[in-house]
Amino acid sequence: MNVGLLYSRIRRDEKLLLTELRERGHEVEKIDVRKEQFNIREPPAAFDGVDIVVDRCLSTSRSLYTTQFLDAYGIPVVNSAATADVCADKVKNSLALERAGVPTPNTEVAYTVDSAMETIEKFGYPCVLKPVVGSWGRLMAKVDSPSAAEAILEHKATLGHYQHKVFYVQEFVEKPGRDIRVLAADGEPIAAETRSSDHWLTNAAKGGEVAEFELDDRAAELVADASEAVGGGLLGVDLMETGSDYTVHEVNHNVEFKALNDAVDVDVPAAVVDWLESKAEQATGTEAAV
Repeated sequence: MNVGLLYSRIRRDEKLLLTELRERGHEVEKIDVRKEQFNIREPPAAFDGVDIVVDRCLSTSRSLYTTQFLDAYGIPVVNSAATADVCADKVKNSLALERAGVPTPNTEVAYTVDSAMETIEKFGYPCVLKPVVGSWGRLMAKVDSPSAAEAILEHKATLGHYQHKVFYVQEFVEKPGRDIRVLAADGEPIAAETRSSDHWLTNAAKGGEVAEFELDDRAAELVADASEAVGGGLLGVDLMETGSDYTVHEVNHNVEFKALNDAVDVDVPAAVVDWLESKAEQATGTEAAV
């Protein structure tokens, strides 16, 4: 199997994948998207002979456009452009989950400070303001009072990018000091972890403590449903416990797994490469060669 690895920076996650792929004898073409030019008719030479491309772009915009080009070229890519498009935008993410009947926090979008203030007052305090595009818990705010709401909204309204003028307001979900991240391949869980913190944000990138989590049948069902709702692929499905049930607050398309790999007994990169081999086989109609 000849794998093209899209990247803009090689992190530990990519190193784990590269090591596993090479140990199995697969050829890997590392493709730095910052150095490529994408023509609407012909793919760059770097993609010659690849059986499948793995998108590990750190930049959301580069990921979205490059996967669209690969789709136009007819080159298999994971995750797909369609999945990336849904997962990269929190509005599309929430709409997809709601449309599929997956329990997800109530969310409302407004376009002016005044209308966003009305939504916040309707939800009550606390509630959460999130950027429509973003990761690692950046630029998220737990709004505890009207004065805090006014200050945050005015601040966002003065920022230059149009996305900051799309106010994504979400109900605050009381959780037991942790959330759950599940790495899944086309809806099949590979491994799961809890991320715990005294802070309301429990992301590992924010210093959340990670521990292995054993999924019950209900959680596994929601992971499968959430994965299907956004188009499938190698995904990070984020759940929160809500008493006797769960809510899925987000599905991530360019998921990091280094912390998960350290926390669980599963060999995560090996499981990911197993899945990649099966995807390459489906795409080419032949067994992934080593």
